[in-house]
Amino acid sequence: MLSEARKQELITFCQEAVRCKSLSGQEGLMASLLAETMKRSGFDEVKTDRYGNVVGKIAFGPGETLLLEGHMDHVDVSDPSAWKHDPYGAEIQDDRIYGRGTSDMKGNLCAMLLAAAFVKQDGSKKNGTILVAGCVHEECFEGVASEEIGEIWKPDCVVIGEASNLTVKRGQRGRAELTVETLGKPAHSSNPKMGINAVKKMAVLLNALERDFVPESHPILGDGILEVTDIISSPYPGASVVPERCRATFDRRLLVGETRQDVLGTVEALCHSLSDSDPEFKAHVSLAIGRETCYTGEEIAAERFAPGWLFEAEHPFIQKVLSGLRSIGQEPELSHYYFCTNGSYYAGKAGIPTVGYGGSLETLAHITDEYIEIDQLVKACEGYMGIIGAL
Repeated sequence: MLSEARKQELITFCQEAVRCKSLSGQEGLMASLLAETMKRSGFDEVKTDRYGNVVGKIAFGPGETLLLEGHMDHVDVSDPSAWKHDPYGAEIQDDRIYGRGTSDMKGNLCAMLLAAAFVKQDGSKKNGTILVAGCVHEECFEGVASEEIGEIWKPDCVVIGEASNLTVKRGQRGRAELTVETLGKPAHSSNPKMGINAVKKMAVLLNALERDFVPESHPILGDGILEVTDIISSPYPGASVVPERCRATFDRRLLVGETRQDVLGTVEALCHSLSDSDPEFKAHVSLAIGRETCYTGEEIAAERFAPGWLFEAEHPFIQKVLSGLRSIGQEPELSHYYFCTNGSYYAGKAGIPTVGYGGSLETLAHITDEYIEIDQLVKACEGYMGIIGAL
């Protein structure tokens, strides 16, 4: 159990982190805090890569390498006036720390870092290597910056610190962002028969998808999902013009084993069917490309495709994690995330044994007056210490 001095150190560190505003692409201040704290806490090595990910290493001796990973970025505060607490004030009230990023996920990232430092200070671990990583741009596209961490540091197993209410998450659905563009023919809207309305063609496709798309289902992860999230015509605004293009974006939630071709192929097949029955129907299907600029100035870009993943409950890594948590008095349930995480790279793409574990509730992410309970923050730190000790 953490001493009162260590609890206060953790609380103060979490407050400092929340006060570092760190939107995606603006994580520099948070990165500096992490690196400085790692060095001050006795990490053997601290490095920042081209994207701005910060990784600290503690080498205890021969053995496996465990990565504890969390993201430094957070979503924006759309309406600060709606908050009762300063979003970047890290105020404490009713045994809660309030502020943007407390639950998603600076609290658990701070808990990971200090857990590794405390284990080293105690001298209780003699083998293996611990990595603690603060990742950039997770809120933009999950798993992309993590790939840089994985390729450089090559962990044998990973703990993602997203909020889990102290349960152990053994999987998640993946996520893809799909774009479909229907093509028409421009004309003056006073004489629409001279043109082909791309919006009307998109409406046909949306109706067909609603009618014909049957999602696959998984006994643990649930249904795959294809949901339209935005739509725009071109030209826009289209005063007196029959639109010649219309683009729709879809959120596609993926089950284990679904590939990019599975995602594209389903919609492409339906488009081909519509073209067969209507020669004027033309459409292009693709995965969206994400492009962002890191605080280091480096561009980060990738297709928006993050695979789903799931490990068996009896997997040796999961059993070791459970053993470590039980060793410090926790009795965690096994569950899975409902949202997408950086585990999409580590587990979904690289096949590295991965779990999620952290304090606080998933439902507190991105909300007004976001907070983390101090009790959950402390227990998460103790849990990470238990996991480190078991591996």
